[in-house]
Amino acid sequence: MLPHTTGSRPSEAAIEVRGLRKLFGTTTALDGVDLTVAPGTVCGLLGPNGAGKTTLVRILATLSLPDGGHARVAGLDVTRDPARVRAAISLTGQYASVDELITGRENLEMFARLHRMRGPAVRRRAEELLERFGLQDAAGRAVRTYSGGMRRKLDLAVSLVVPPAVIFLDEPTTGLDPQSRYGLWDSVRELVRGGTTILLTSQYLDEADHLSDRIAVLGNPDGTGGRVIAEGTSSALKSSLGRGYIDLTVRHADQLARAAEALVRTGAGPVEVHHELRRVTLATGRSTGPGTTVLTAALSELEASGVAVEDLALRRPTLDEVFIGLMAAPDTTEKAV
Repeated sequence: MLPHTTGSRPSEAAIEVRGLRKLFGTTTALDGVDLTVAPGTVCGLLGPNGAGKTTLVRILATLSLPDGGHARVAGLDVTRDPARVRAAISLTGQYASVDELITGRENLEMFARLHRMRGPAVRRRAEELLERFGLQDAAGRAVRTYSGGMRRKLDLAVSLVVPPAVIFLDEPTTGLDPQSRYGLWDSVRELVRGGTTILLTSQYLDEADHLSDRIAVLGNPDGTGGRVIAEGTSSALKSSLGRGYIDLTVRHADQLARAAEALVRTGAGPVEVHHELRRVTLATGRSTGPGTTVLTAALSELEASGVAVEDLALRRPTLDEVFIGLMAAPDTTEKAV
């Protein structure tokens, strides 16, 4: 394994962004973004379309220049030292950038030569990466015959020919089946265990939930440009929402309305009915007391209404629900532990 190419000291942040601004004509894409990512961690970068996620990644990857503020990656200023930044990073987008007309092994060997590797080291590095990503059996096949999951694995393998200090993963599992997604998750976890820092953008919030050590949410609350409106661990962001949920699944679909009425009578919060799932969801808040108290009240009301319960569970918010809550009322920037 080759060493990281990096200019940072161990104590430095792997990514440090302060007051970053970007304009496109009269449109402000980024309006004072602040972000810090510790070495050897995964930071999930979330936000709606137009919030500036891609713009931020392009600036950090030296593909675009900021109009204000500053950013450092692997201890290097992205504006003053772009060549060294590019030597320390890898950018893997949602579309594989490998050559489909040649084999997987040939792709890896080609990129090894582009990185000035020579002789037996080229073949040795290609074989190491084929084994690491489980592509040995397909190594001699043209990439055009690969499945979507195999192409994404090869794309990630190519980015690791010379292990970078920081990897930008832009929606890496878009379009993949669940098995391929989980396989790529395992590869990401292995990279982090080896000390690599990852900035992950994803349209799948469960992906960010499972992989990220910390999450930053970009938003554009007043239309003036994207900035970080919430940041913290997944657990802390869920706690910041200030509510929990009770999910009730009824045995008989014709009892959904009666079940919803019973939950409304608890006075805990709003109720949502999901007809296709035979489920009713009740939101609980800090003002309603402990969730277990509301759960007890719900059971009493359901029993009195004669509702046949198939399943009843008290749970924390999902990251999707946190995201929806932030987009609905992003009035302040939230910092969580």
